[in-house]
Amino acid sequence: MSEASAARPLQTTLAWVTDGTTLCRDAIADLSEDAYLVPSLLPGWTRKHVVAHLAANAEALGNLVHWARTGRPTPMYNSPEQRAASITAGAAMDGESLTAWFDSSARKLAGAMAELTDEQWRAEVLTGQGRTVPASEIPWLRSREVMVHAVDLGTGLGFARLPGEFLAALRADVLSKRGAADLPTVHGDPAEVTAYLAGRPYTGVTTSDGSPAKPLPAWL
Repeated sequence: MSEASAARPLQTTLAWVTDGTTLCRDAIADLSEDAYLVPSLLPGWTRKHVVAHLAANAEALGNLVHWARTGRPTPMYNSPEQRAASITAGAAMDGESLTAWFDSSARKLAGAMAELTDEQWRAEVLTGQGRTVPASEIPWLRSREVMVHAVDLGTGLGFARLPGEFLAALRADVLSKRGAADLPTVHGDPAEVTAYLAGRPYTGVTTSDGSPAKPLPAWL
C-alpha cells in the first residue's frame, strides 16, 4: 500500500463516495431536458456526457468489486472504445432515463462495495490505466469521479464546497500523477489550488513571483 493510499482510510473514502454521489444527484435532480444539454465545464461535453460517464464508471468499478469478491479477473472496460461508446450512448438518452441510470448504477456499486469482506478489500485488481491496486482503492477512485464531476456539471457547485480532507487528498494524488517536479510552486486558497491542479477554472492562484498561474489541461 502506498503512503498516499494509507492516508485515505477506507471508511473515509466510502463516506466521500456517498457525499459525492449526493452532490451529483442534487445537481441533476431538477434539470430540464434543455438544461441537461448545456455544456459542462469539460470541453466538448454536455452535462449529459458527464452524467453518462459517471453512470458507466459506476458499472466499470462494479466490475472491479466483482473481481475482488470472486477472484475472477473482470476488467473495468473491454476496451477504450467500449468506454467511449457507453458515454456517447448515455449522452443520447433522454434526461429522465439518464438520471435513472445514474441512480441505479450508483446504488448497485454502493451495495456491492458494502458486501466486501476485509480480505476481499485487500484483493488486487487492475485499474483502467493498468495499475495494480488493492480493492480498497476503488472507493477513492469513485470519490474522485463523483466529487470532481459534480463541479464539472456547472450548476453552481465549486471546489470550495467539497470536504477539506478530500481536497487535500486530491491535491496529493494529482501532484503524484502529474509529477510535482514538473509543476510550478503555487499559492492561493486551498480549494482554488486544487481546482488549478485538476485543470478546472480557478481564481487567485499565483506562482512564487506573484504572477498568475497558467492553466493546466483537465485531469480526470
